[in-house]
Amino acid sequence: MNKYLKRYGIDAMSAMAQGLFCTLLVGTILNTLGQQFGISFLTSPVCTVAGKAYTIGGIACAMVGPAMAVAIGYALKAPAMALFSLVPVGYMTNVLGGAGGPFAVYVVAVLAAEAGSLVSGKTKIDILVTPAVTLLVGSLLAWLIAAPIGEGAAWVGRLIMWATELHPLLMGIIVSVVVGMALTLPISSAAICAGLGLTGLAGGAALAGCCAQMVGFAVLSFKDNKWGGVVSQGLGTSMLQMGNIIRKPLVWLPAIITSALTGPVATCIFRLQMNGAAVNSGMGTCGLCGPIGVWTGWVEPSEAALAHGASALAPSVLDWIGLALVSIVLPAVICGLIGWVFRKKGWIKPGDLKLQ
Repeated sequence: MNKYLKRYGIDAMSAMAQGLFCTLLVGTILNTLGQQFGISFLTSPVCTVAGKAYTIGGIACAMVGPAMAVAIGYALKAPAMALFSLVPVGYMTNVLGGAGGPFAVYVVAVLAAEAGSLVSGKTKIDILVTPAVTLLVGSLLAWLIAAPIGEGAAWVGRLIMWATELHPLLMGIIVSVVVGMALTLPISSAAICAGLGLTGLAGGAALAGCCAQMVGFAVLSFKDNKWGGVVSQGLGTSMLQMGNIIRKPLVWLPAIITSALTGPVATCIFRLQMNGAAVNSGMGTCGLCGPIGVWTGWVEPSEAALAHGASALAPSVLDWIGLALVSIVLPAVICGLIGWVFRKKGWIKPGDLKLQ
């Protein structure tokens, strides 16, 4: 059971997040930088497909389905002929899955990759059989289940966003803590947020939780890891602490408490909304993608955000202060203070947070 949980729940989902990052997220960032700083080669179309012009970032965003599918196949060690056949499967599934496309791609790509792996090397015409089986199984599954999976994921996302608007204090705490913990666990908070289409206030709460974990651990473990730990955790991932958390779960508590505090600050005080690409909601300060996503949402809301009533705005000084406080300042101060108390009590000892 542990083998399959790791294979499908950790390896495949983490790879899916990497596919998302390398296409949708990077493409969105490039588009935003081009528009805001007037960089002509980032705003000029590089190709036209079916009458639609695409920039570098635009074409990257359009390839998110194939990238996710191939990344999943790669994580599952699918044979080459099956791996390459996942390109059209991913594209088709993402289109049919609509707003919940990432989760649909996850399910279909896993099953299609396994089907291709099952027949690979079993016949003398492997060059035909493996890609044909992968493509046919993936296409059939996409046609049958992509739309229902996508709609189901989108419905859950809408429910979370509706509940957060209705109860910003309670849901701010819940979303912040849950998504923040998902970021530190060996699963993908980015993939979860993208699959649910988590934007708006709920996206802001998710961002707060992720930043609380990343910045919180960076500060909490400074005595053990110095500046290298600040960079690797604050701009990389708090997942690096999982080994220490497994050995001593108590060391996770300061970051969790911090996320429970910063979540409602984001939703109730600053009304911080993530209206950029939903994947940014689960990125935290990884490459500063979370704050960049908020900025992107201010100037050019994503399609998912627009569908839920978002609109472009000129951010005020208070908006910028709120973003800085929620993303960096409060996680650093709060988690640092809680960590100081934990050390005084002897609950955290030197070396407990040392990165190997």
